Amino acid sequence: MRVLEWHTGDLTAQDRFPFWHQTMSQSLVSTWPTTDSPADFRASARLFDLGAITVSAMSHHRLQVTRPAKLIRQSDPEVFQLHLVLTGDGAMTQAGREAHFAVNHFLLIDSSRPWRGWRGAEAGPAKALVVQFPKSSLGLRSGLAGRLVAAPFPARAGITGVLAGHLRQLAENAGDLTRQDAEALGLVTLDLIAAVCAHRSEATAALTPESRRQALLSLIHHFIRERLGDPDLNAEMIAAAHGISVRHLYAIFQEQGIGVAGWIRRCRLERCHRDLADPLQRSRPIQAIAARWGFGDAAAFSRNFRAAYGVSPRDHRHRAASEGTGVD
Repeated sequence: MRVLEWHTGDLTAQDRFPFWHQTMSQSLVSTWPTTDSPADFRASARLFDLGAITVSAMSHHRLQVTRPAKLIRQSDPEVFQLHLVLTGDGAMTQAGREAHFAVNHFLLIDSSRPWRGWRGAEAGPAKALVVQFPKSSLGLRSGLAGRLVAAPFPARAGITGVLAGHLRQLAENAGDLTRQDAEALGLVTLDLIAAVCAHRSEATAALTPESRRQALLSLIHHFIRERLGDPDLNAEMIAAAHGISVRHLYAIFQEQGIGVAGWIRRCRLERCHRDLADPLQRSRPIQAIAARWGFGDAAAFSRNFRAAYGVSPRDHRHRAASEGTGVD
C-alpha cells in the first residue's frame, strides 16, 4: 500500500512553511495557509492511500487557512474532508455557518465551497486524522451530507464512537496493510462515514442497503470485541442489543462466510494468542488468560487453539519466549 510521509524537521527555517503549504496542497486540497511565526513552524504528516479514500495523520503548529472561490475555480477535486480532532481546537466558517470545534470532535469540510478557519493547541502541535473522499461516494441523497458541513459533532458512544475508534486503529496499522486489505478497509470506512452522516441527519433511510448492512456489521463487531470476556456472550444478546432478530443476525454473518459463534471464538483466540506471547504476562497461568477472554473449559480452549494455530497454547508461549517475539 502506498504510504507518504513527510516532516519539516530537516528543513531550514525559511523552507519549512512553504514546503508544508506546497506538499499539503498537492496531496489533499489546495488552500492558502498562514502562520504567525513561519520560522518556528513545525509539522509532519503520514498519508495512507486506501483506494476509495485517503487517510492522513497530521501534526502542526497553529495555522490560519482559507480556500477562497478563486482557488476553487482553479482546482476542485469535489471531495469531502472529515476531520477527527485529536489535540487542540479551532474554528471555521463555511456555507454560512461559523463553528468552533475541540478534541474528539468530527468536522466535515466541502472542497467546493469557500471556507476559512484556524487550528492550534495551547501546548505542542495540533493533531488530527483527516479522511478525504469523493462527494459522490457516500451513497446518500444529493446534499444530505452537505447539511453537516461546518457543523462539528462529538465522537460519543454509538456509531460516532465506532467511527472514531476505527479511524484511530486504521492510522496505527495502515502501514502494514496489503493493497487488497487497504482497499477493503477504505470501503468499510466509507460505509461507516455514510452511516454517521445519516445518523446525524436523522435520515438512515437515505443509506443504500449495502451501506446499512456494512455499518450494522461494524457496530456488531465492535460490540462483540468489547465483550469477549463475557462467557454469556451469544447471538441472543447481540441481536437484542442491536434491535434485530437472531435470524437476521445469522444472515448477516453468513454473508461474510463465518457464523456468529465462530467469529466470537476467532476473536477470543486472537486475544489469547497475543497475551500468551506477551512477556509481561508470562507468569500468568494459561487457563487464567483463556478465562479472561471467555473460555471456561480448558480442554475446549486447548483444542480450539491448536486447530487455529497448529500448536498448543503452552508450546506457543514457549516458542514466543525463546524467540523473543513479544506481543503479536
